[in-house]
Amino acid sequence: MADYRKTPEAVAALTPEQYHVTQESGTERPGTGALLHNKEAGIYVDIVSGEPLFASADKFDSHCGWPSFTKPIEPAHVTEIRDATHGMIRTEVRSAHGDSHLGHVFNDGPRDRGGLRYCINSASLRFVPKDEMEAKGYGAYLDQVEG
Repeated sequence: MADYRKTPEAVAALTPEQYHVTQESGTERPGTGALLHNKEAGIYVDIVSGEPLFASADKFDSHCGWPSFTKPIEPAHVTEIRDATHGMIRTEVRSAHGDSHLGHVFNDGPRDRGGLRYCINSASLRFVPKDEMEAKGYGAYLDQVEG
């Protein structure tokens, strides 16, 4: 099994926006994320730890302004925490190994695909295209990627 973890070097390499989102539980402005309109086959991994989080096959356009997914590619890599900030009750989503803030999960996703919407900041993700997955150590997840 790969060693997914947060390192000082990985944190130091983050852009100011990536740092704000992942380390300070920030949120990128809606509609601005680099991966919002990405339609390539592949997987989305934690920008800090590299742990696999979501597959392109589970991405959908929710029109919310952030990349949305129906489920994690590896449930053990995602932690859900009650979030009572900003005057509302939500469920925060964090990476299990990197402890990066990713976004929130809501129960208004596609009913035919489980009903969940993982609303995730692009700034917390790195995209690994399908044709690079094997070489970058993510070959075990190829069966979860379309195309």
